[in-house]
Amino acid sequence: MNTSTGIEKFSHLEDKIYLTIEYAKKMKDENERLKRELNSLRNELANLLEEKSRLEEKVERLMSERDAVQLKIEAMLDAMAILEPEVAELMKK
Repeated sequence: MNTSTGIEKFSHLEDKIYLTIEYAKKMKDENERLKRELNSLRNELANLLEEKSRLEEKVERLMSERDAVQLKIEAMLDAMAILEPEVAELMKK
């Protein structure tokens, strides 16, 4: 009986070793997958940061253009306000 118990223990140990090897393989595969995912996310982040920078520059440019247009419109309105009394005088004549 001691012989079969020793063989059973050895067989049980062998099973544990194979399970450990399989677990290690799965962990290695998972680690590789996570590394690929991390690289992909880093690339995506870099692209998004570039896009953010480009959009910030565009917004700033558009706001500057808006301010310039607003100043021109205000100047035209001021000019019209000055001309309005003169036009009214001409209409009376």
